[in-house]
Amino acid sequence: MTALRAGRRVHYFGAGTSGRLGVLDAAELAPTFNSPRHWFCAHLAGGPEAMRRAVEDAEDDDTRGAAEATDCVRRGDLVVGLTASGRTPYVLGALAASRAEGASTVLLCANPDAPAARPVDVFIGLDTGPEVAAGSTRMKAGTAQKIVLNSFSTAVMVRLGRVYSNLMIDMVATNAKLRGRMLSILVEATGCAEDRARRALDEADGDLKTALVSLVSGVEVTAARAALARSADQVRGALALLAS
Repeated sequence: MTALRAGRRVHYFGAGTSGRLGVLDAAELAPTFNSPRHWFCAHLAGGPEAMRRAVEDAEDDDTRGAAEATDCVRRGDLVVGLTASGRTPYVLGALAASRAEGASTVLLCANPDAPAARPVDVFIGLDTGPEVAAGSTRMKAGTAQKIVLNSFSTAVMVRLGRVYSNLMIDMVATNAKLRGRMLSILVEATGCAEDRARRALDEADGDLKTALVSLVSGVEVTAARAALARSADQVRGALALLAS
């Protein structure tokens, strides 16, 4: 959160299942929270091809991980390394290069005793125990890592004001299902009738946050939009401004 508020980025570097989960988490933040796509950047050993087909030897290339980090990581960024074993060379190379660039580093793995815990700023070592099929870390280890990633990115979005209570007020309505969800969110958040919520959304040109601020505060859409602009697009901040 500190990195994003300072205009920096969050990077996920991973290999295999761990890396794919990082790509998945980053990809889902824009449609769910309307976060800028450059906020969370996922890097996968083996590149995009490795999302669909295992490229197992790519994870052994620490120099590639270091080179990718050097190319894109900058001082003030946050870099999260994702590896079930805690010793994947591609990930460790990326973390070392990121530290050299002045980024903060996190290692998320399923090995509480990983030696690589020492150099990073934050270590999350999950004790998931033996896998159902020995050695297949896509199972328990992968599931646990996904839970942590979801918890982390969701908490960041909450702290950045991308929700109102537990409602996704920054979602992007790109299809009929999501447009219906947007309307139901507005009704739940304000307690108004559905036809009133629909009119407010129309008046706000489909902008849920503007419609929400307008309905809750009782001001016109133009005033709601101006209050959001003055409060860094934060609903609670805009409502506080309008109540003062």
